[in-house]
Amino acid sequence: MRSSTLLQIRFSSIRHCVSRRVNPGIRSMTSQQERSDLDERARRGETVIPGGTGGKSLEAQEHLAEGRSKGGQTRKEQIGHEGYQEMGRKGGLSTGDESGGERAAREGIPIDESKYKTKSKD
Repeated sequence: MRSSTLLQIRFSSIRHCVSRRVNPGIRSMTSQQERSDLDERARRGETVIPGGTGGKSLEAQEHLAEGRSKGGQTRKEQIGHEGYQEMGRKGGLSTGDESGGERAAREGIPIDESKYKTKSKD
């Protein structure tokens, strides 16, 4: 048997043992260490979770990201797929100097706001 084949078999066995949780302490220790490192970075002011901007700890950033995601999902359900796309188009046109609506009006880009405006229930 060639040495490269033997190495592949050994690596495969190790990977199998880890995935089958033969030694679950390895995984949890790594996970705890990673979380600890991320928490330390978050406490120094770094955003370590996408959508967690402003959180002062790893847990706070996780909660912020989850809430922002749920809020966006709720809005998407309210206005539908097409409305959400239209709203994104308008937001994508915004710059530091002007809003997306202002830029769309200036450049003559049509934005159908009726697709994403919440209709009042009378």
